[in-house]
Amino acid sequence: MDINKNQIYAPDMPMGLDIALAKNEAAKNYFYALSEPSQKQIIQHAHTVQSKEEMQAYADSLVVSYPMH
Repeated sequence: MDINKNQIYAPDMPMGLDIALAKNEAAKNYFYALSEPSQKQIIQHAHTVQSKEEMQAYADSLVVSYPMH
């Protein structure tokens, strides 16, 4: 399965998460390497984020909290 890194599985991705991932290449790569259910879980949590700063911290935390092996 080819993954287009310009598209996501879930159409309801918050714009803030998309922007935050664009600012962190490692987080973006991590996110797009995840399964669809895992991406949706991250997107669901992102809907609870209240500010740009918090969204960037959340995106940045993806690679810190969940490093790929």
